[in-house]
Parts: sequence; structure tokens; C-alpha cells
Amino acid sequence: MKFSERIGKRNIRADIQLDSMDIDLRNSLWNVIDLYINEPLKKENTNYLEYSSFRIFFESLWFSFYKEPMDQMQSYKHDIINNLRNRFFKWDYLDVYDLIDFIVQIDNPPFEKQSFIKGINFILERELSGYRIIKNVLAPIINNNEILEIENALNNTTSDKFKGAHIHLTEALNKLSDRKRPDYRNSIKEAISSIESICQVIANDPKAELGKALKILRAKMPIHGALEQGFLKIYGYTSDSDGIRHALLEESKLEQEDAMFMLVSCSAFVNYLIIKANKMVT
Repeated sequence: MKFSERIGKRNIRADIQLDSMDIDLRNSLWNVIDLYINEPLKKENTNYLEYSSFRIFFESLWFSFYKEPMDQMQSYKHDIINNLRNRFFKWDYLDVYDLIDFIVQIDNPPFEKQSFIKGINFILERELSGYRIIKNVLAPIINNNEILEIENALNNTTSDKFKGAHIHLTEALNKLSDRKRPDYRNSIKEAISSIESICQVIANDPKAELGKALKILRAKMPIHGALEQGFLKIYGYTSDSDGIRHALLEESKLEQEDAMFMLVSCSAFVNYLIIKANKMVT
């Protein structure tokens, strides 16, 4: 997170790549394609695509994805690799994702498909892309509305009154979006702590745990009972055997999607509580 965002001088943006693709993500996706497609093709004992095990793959790519005249397709394997590379680094992010989606839906490709998918998903997770390959289809795992909830919660808590919640949300996002050492377990801890902090402020009880604080809030302002119970259960989730409020005897099984779900959910509840609190004052 930038300095200007941390001190509240600029609106904070969640660093999740949904409508864009930075150079690290693009390069890394190309490296997987290079590893599974280009390098094996280069090592084959022929210079001509016609005699290669990748012939049908590239013909399908040319015919069904590029949709260009087949008589303009290159014959030399190095030429067709360079052709793919040039396209890949000129395309916008949607074209790149279209290519990956096309590749993973090819039946019986000349490479180990599941290993390729595993490699692509590893990169998508590491670089915080908003997409994953699920059952041979590239699909979004988060949408713009969910990202907006996170950004709104961060920007709605920049005042001194909600400073504690802002710190927790910032840490939750930082721990989730750390591309070198993501910490999903503590990202979840920080996200749920932001709710606890907001509730303590509105309930005017800085020591109240979430359950007690929500009961105080419900007496002060209308909160649907099902919503209250939902967040109490989420609070309970963070206290179970694989949760974040007890020391773990073994490595946590929490994954990126768990942390992302919790950050989106807690951000939405933060925004909801602030709106409710503002109505109490006016």
C-alpha cells in the first residue's frame, strides 16, 4: 500500500487484478506456456511443425482461436513459437485469458494438462489475479462489487474514530496481497478484528468481544437477527481448530479464497455498520 493511501490522502485500491494484468502476471503466465508448450516443441528432433507432436495443437490454435487462413500458418516451429509470443505480449489482458481458457479446454493436448493447469493456477494465485481455472474453465473468483466493498471499507474508516478498524483492514489486505509471503491465517484474524473494533466504537465499550458488542449494537440500532447470527458464526469459525484465535499445532489449511471471502464479508459489514451508526447520529 502506498504512503499516500496509508495516511488517508488518497483513496485506497485493493491490489487484486481483475480488469488488468501487470507485467509480473503476464510474464509469469508466459513462462508456464513456454515451459509446457514451447520448450518441448523446441526439443523435438524436427524443424517442421508438420512432423511435430504439437502440429494438431497449433493447427487448432490457428483455426479456432486466431481464426486466420490456414495457408498463412508458418511451417517452421521456431516461427510459430515467435508468432505466439508476439501476439501474447501485444494482446490486452482479456486476449491472454482467452488464450489460456482455450488451451485448457483442448482435449488430449501434447503436454500434461493437469500439470499445466496447476502451474497456471499457482501463478494466478501468487500474482493475486481474480481468476482461477476451475474444471478446465477459467472463471472469476471475485467481482468488481466485492473489490469495491473492500475499497469502500478502507476509505470509510480513515477518520480517527474508526482508526482501529482501518488498521485491521489495512493489515488484512496487506497480508492477503503479499505476493512473496501471503499470510492468509492472520489476514482473516485482522479482517474479523476490524468488525470487533467497529462494534466496540459504536457500542462505546472498548473491551467488548464481538458477541457482546453486537448485542449492545442491536439494542441501539436495528440489525437483522440473521445477520447478527451470521457474523457470530463467522466469529466462531475464527476460533475453531483451524482458526486464528488459538495456537495451531500443525500448519493451517487456510487458503487464499478463505482470506478473500473473509475480507470481502467483513468489509461489507464494516460499511453496513458505519451507515447504521451515521443514521443514529443524524
